[in-house]
Amino acid sequence: MGSHPLVTEYLRLGLAFDRLEEGFVDAFTGDPRLRRDAENAPAPEPAALARRAAELRVELPEAGLSAQRTEFLDAHLVAMECSARKFAGEEIGFVDEVRAYFDVDIAPGDPEDYREAHRLMDEVLGGDGPLAERAAAYRRGDEIPPEKLATCVEAFSSALRERVRDRYPLPDNEHVTYEVVGDKPWSGFNYYLGDFHSKVAINSDLKQHMAHLPALIAHEAYPGHHTEHCRKEAGLVAAGEDEQTLFLVNTPQCLMAEGLADLALQSIVGPGWGAWAQEIYADLGLRFDGERAERFSTASAKLLSVRQDAALLLHDQHRSADEVALFLQRWSLATPERARQSLRFLSSPLWRAYISTYVEGYRLLGGWLDGAVDAADRSDRFGRLLDEPLTPGAIRRMGAANALT
Repeated sequence: MGSHPLVTEYLRLGLAFDRLEEGFVDAFTGDPRLRRDAENAPAPEPAALARRAAELRVELPEAGLSAQRTEFLDAHLVAMECSARKFAGEEIGFVDEVRAYFDVDIAPGDPEDYREAHRLMDEVLGGDGPLAERAAAYRRGDEIPPEKLATCVEAFSSALRERVRDRYPLPDNEHVTYEVVGDKPWSGFNYYLGDFHSKVAINSDLKQHMAHLPALIAHEAYPGHHTEHCRKEAGLVAAGEDEQTLFLVNTPQCLMAEGLADLALQSIVGPGWGAWAQEIYADLGLRFDGERAERFSTASAKLLSVRQDAALLLHDQHRSADEVALFLQRWSLATPERARQSLRFLSSPLWRAYISTYVEGYRLLGGWLDGAVDAADRSDRFGRLLDEPLTPGAIRRMGAANALT
């Protein structure tokens, strides 16, 4: 079955962005000829890409696609048009940029939430002295010995994969290859290669922590990015929805995917994940206080908006890098080095808005999952996130409909 002509044009347009910025196409598992055409064509003019995105949006309502596919493509063409305008050098306000890319409106968080987070973290840690120092000491004691990292990764991947395959069946030939790498700005990264195979890179430069590793593996693999890619390839792509073969940076897809992935551990293991992880670590000869780790994680979740606030200070209020670094150190209890690393990510022209995918994705999808009537409904809702081409706008509508019933 051939691709719909408008969808083919959408794919051509998206692939052209990789010529402006390598890495803009996060994954493409569609017709290799389309990628070859994009690679061999003259480098595109950003303004021409913006015009093409606007033209496709005009043609979309008459294209005869389902309402769900139309909504998905429309939201993504809005994002692509904004990216092209940015590449063309147009000045776009930060809040407007985030709205165009991710279909959400952002605002600063409440410092009262951050104070409450610090109070709860203080309670979990006990002792005395500055909270930032005690938090840093706690994290140091939670580091995974480098020689044990690969074994821990495999153990959590196997345990999570078993749970996921039981609840959200996956193709028999799906698999994840893990590799430990250095010199990267992230702690983990999923490269989806198509045909139900992902390569997940784990950063060895950043110390990996026992409390964080289960969430990292859930985020990148089971039931996060890898599981979503596999389920959509087996379902939507197999049914001819070829727009799902393309995954672009700075689109609503990213917000949906990062929100889903950050809720992955909570959705597949749920409350009590600390005790569950403690047993797995014990089998590997590592001591881990799961209950304490879970309490600390719940407390620090109230700091969710801090990094987005930092982006707003930098790009919306035009504060200095030094001021923003101090803001991060104060509220997220980051070391000066860690605050500077966050600033590098927030200062990158390509990635500066990306922090909102985690903050708003977690908030939006988490709120919708929390609206479930029981555990089975919650599980079904998470399944819909894995399987359907939903947009932030669609989630907001379903959440509003729930609130009325």
